[in-house]
Amino acid sequence: MMAEAKRYPLLDSLQSPADIRQLTVTELEKLAAEIRCLLVDTVSQTGGHLAPSLGTVELTLALYSVYHFPEDKLVWDVGHQAYTHKILSGRRDSFHTLRQLGGITGFPKRSESEYDAFGVGHASTAISAALGMAVARDLQGRHNRVVAVLGDGALTGGLAYEGLNNAGMLHSDITVILNDNGRSIDANVGALSEYLSAIRIAPQYARAKQDVHELLSGTHFGRRVLKTAAAIKDSVRAALVPGDIFEEMGFHYVGPLDGHNIGQLQEVLRQVQQLHGPVLVHIHTQKGKGYAPAEADPERFHGVGRFDPVTGRSAPKTGPASYTSVFSKALIELARNDERLVAITAAMPSGTGLKAFGEAYPRRFFDVGIAEEHAVTVAAGLATEGIHPVVALYSTFAQRAYDEILHDVCLQNLPVTLCLDRAGLVGEDGPTHHGVFDMAYLRMMPHMTIFVPKDEEELRHMLATAVKMDSPTAIRYPRGAGLGVTLTEGFQNIPVGKAEMLQTGGEVALLAVGTMVDKAQQAAQMLQAKGRSCTVVNMRFVKPLDTETLLACAKESKLLVTLEEGALMGGFGSAVCEALADAGVQVPVLRFGIPDRFIEQGPRDELLARGGLQPGPIAQRILKYFEEDNR
Repeated sequence: MMAEAKRYPLLDSLQSPADIRQLTVTELEKLAAEIRCLLVDTVSQTGGHLAPSLGTVELTLALYSVYHFPEDKLVWDVGHQAYTHKILSGRRDSFHTLRQLGGITGFPKRSESEYDAFGVGHASTAISAALGMAVARDLQGRHNRVVAVLGDGALTGGLAYEGLNNAGMLHSDITVILNDNGRSIDANVGALSEYLSAIRIAPQYARAKQDVHELLSGTHFGRRVLKTAAAIKDSVRAALVPGDIFEEMGFHYVGPLDGHNIGQLQEVLRQVQQLHGPVLVHIHTQKGKGYAPAEADPERFHGVGRFDPVTGRSAPKTGPASYTSVFSKALIELARNDERLVAITAAMPSGTGLKAFGEAYPRRFFDVGIAEEHAVTVAAGLATEGIHPVVALYSTFAQRAYDEILHDVCLQNLPVTLCLDRAGLVGEDGPTHHGVFDMAYLRMMPHMTIFVPKDEEELRHMLATAVKMDSPTAIRYPRGAGLGVTLTEGFQNIPVGKAEMLQTGGEVALLAVGTMVDKAQQAAQMLQAKGRSCTVVNMRFVKPLDTETLLACAKESKLLVTLEEGALMGGFGSAVCEALADAGVQVPVLRFGIPDRFIEQGPRDELLARGGLQPGPIAQRILKYFEEDNR
């Protein structure tokens, strides 16, 4: 602790967030350097979103030195930029527990701190949430400030524009800070734009503009002058100032500004508080700022596992290939012989494995930005014209496209294949990213077929089967490495709605899907060692359910056990119970899955163990059932 204290003397001297308002710009710059060291030291051990948070250190310090949080409200978009905010808001001593089981989360969370005004983890929500807070403030007669911080990537999401549109109409006092890292908006007009912005936000300029307006609007000639001046101003602004779109939506536009210049940010943030109505402050930052490996490779350090803080190198990955990479190679191979296939993702080409597809087939690959709804509906449009789109999304983000899947794809029975990566528990990213609800909400959609592969080899064959179908399909598979099974040449057709019998003749029938098939086989060995014979079935499909196999198991076994790495409420186990009820079959059923609550962050294996989804707890619960049944 002594060595750490010497390394962060200014940071450790802070007693409360209010102390930041007493620091000079020079002291804040020193504090920024200390925070960057802490970020690198911590994330190198815990993993996390390093590059985004490194890019917002000065911005966060400027915000805390000007505003009075938590009375003023600070809303982060997605939240992967908010690590400095966590450090400054009383979580410095617990920051080493970032993303760990029982520790602080990697995203803002209202129950964790009063400084986290809004819980986030998905993109493009900040403006809408902040506007709601501003309207509530106005209704209640309060005078606090509301600030939303979002990255330029969030502006590819439609919800951000819905928020901008409504904020401009309501004209509530709200400040939106657009943190642009240079990837989406051209920075070449910086100097001129900063000069024009400085004039426009100066209080004396705002007062003078109002005085002139009142003077001239009193006469017919004056009104003509105002009309002409407005037209000239709009033409000049449209030609020179990049914020015209925001001005037209009712915002005062300020920027672009240097997002690493604390003194300038402080001055601007103080001055915009004198403006009435919504304000958009556009800043430029460098993703990964201050840490050379992250500056050189911001994509890898956007979300990174453990690494060497000195070199920036991560430990080499060993073991089986990931489900994502197997999917990627299979889709490329299938596309080689099927020109109908195109691939679509929503700002996640690397994460979903489609970057390689885009390099192989650039004309058949589409990254639509953070716009899952659009991704699904444009896929539906493609499908109407004889194309078969494969839409690869993280399971948690596919939730955002629920209506488009139902209304635009399933209602019209269109051949669109949804590939849901990161299905199930994803580990340290926590409840905002666990993909546990897809089976439940997709299962109720007419025409939908839901594939759940037991391993990476079966994933390949299911993908090949799905892209040949003329109806909506979804394939869900987990994050990380597969089981290491041998991958065969070519592809096989999987009979739709037909389960795979792995072991027969047991008094206990273990009916499993996806990752739980391997767990079921291991649990069966433990049960058999205790004298309980087992049937093990890879059900393969959540919809359509193989009712023939299910009813045969119900007839032959004393107990049915369903296993899924998904929500119990409405999921695979529910489907089994519904099928039994519809058939008038009464048989005891034990259901294993994710309970009706949001699961915390932590290592995936530990979360599965806590939820009773590892082989040992599965076997123990089944043995306990028989013990209680014999009393």
